Amino acid sequence: MTYTLTNTSAPIGIFARLNSFFQEAKEARARHALYVQTVRELERLTDRELADVGLSRSNITDTVHRHVYGN
Repeated sequence: MTYTLTNTSAPIGIFARLNSFFQEAKEARARHALYVQTVRELERLTDRELADVGLSRSNITDTVHRHVYGN
């Protein structure tokens, strides 16, 4: 068997760190927007429609949070 090891170094320098910071902030905003949109859409459903997909009104936010943020 052959193994390959690739070393990658973390970006160093202020511009690389700033770029990384802003990229992470952009991703966080996108995740939050997805969370808000999904909660709003699920809250518009009737109790019967929520039951059909296995949700109740009381666990919408917890379920969406778990799926969007992975916690």
